[in-house]
Amino acid sequence: MKQVIAGLTLALMLLMTTAALAGDTVMMATTTSTDNTGLLDYLAPIFQADTGVELKWTAVGTGKALAMGENCDVDVLMVHAPDSEIKFVDAGFGEDRRLVMYNDFVIVGPEADPAKVKGMTAANALKAIAAAKAGFASRGDNSGTNKKELSLWAGAGIATPIKVEWYVETGQGMIATLNVAGEKGIYSMTDRGTWIKFESTHPDSMPLVIISEGDEALFNQYSVMAVAPAHCPAVNNAMALKYMDWIVTPAAQKAIADFKLLGKPLFIPNAK
Repeated sequence: MKQVIAGLTLALMLLMTTAALAGDTVMMATTTSTDNTGLLDYLAPIFQADTGVELKWTAVGTGKALAMGENCDVDVLMVHAPDSEIKFVDAGFGEDRRLVMYNDFVIVGPEADPAKVKGMTAANALKAIAAAKAGFASRGDNSGTNKKELSLWAGAGIATPIKVEWYVETGQGMIATLNVAGEKGIYSMTDRGTWIKFESTHPDSMPLVIISEGDEALFNQYSVMAVAPAHCPAVNNAMALKYMDWIVTPAAQKAIADFKLLGKPLFIPNAK
């Protein structure tokens, strides 16, 4: 009998320990740029030291991240497609959306610049690339970057050139897409943070250079939001809110500002 009681006690202790560990973990779906740049590897241990909560994440395109939230697979989202995020909240899948940080998008291409677009606005650059059929590598994966790119084609008055020979949809992440653009000597678009990471992996020679930057249309906002408990009753909302409350604190915002590569900031904090 004593052995049975001891066994039950041990089982109960293990169950309580497992529950405690689960309660001290937050699951996040996020965009590839926050992962590829190393930002989350840098922030996660700071977050855990400050709160005792372990951050675990899956890095996918924003479209897939939002789908993970809708499917109740994660507790919190950190993504960069504002229009899609607002629709997600309005549909009742997410709540408490907060601004965290921003950078910008840049259009990149071969140094020879065959379409002669260097220094143009984003819209004019895309028009010239399309007119010259100079080649463009798109992620084609419904990511935040892909969504922005598609909106820029529309803003330039050009039907998205899907299924034309010079337009390449990689269906891959940003680094892989930049590699395709570099290998083919064609244009592409990337967020600034991933571009700096790409630069750091090519210390001797860059296959691509920035062609267009600084346009207001290239602004790139990142936000966090909780998966709505009303939609996903099993979501760990307490831990989601703990992460969201932390990421907008002055200390966390300073940590984001201090995160640099090649001496360049990859993200600019802008929590309200």
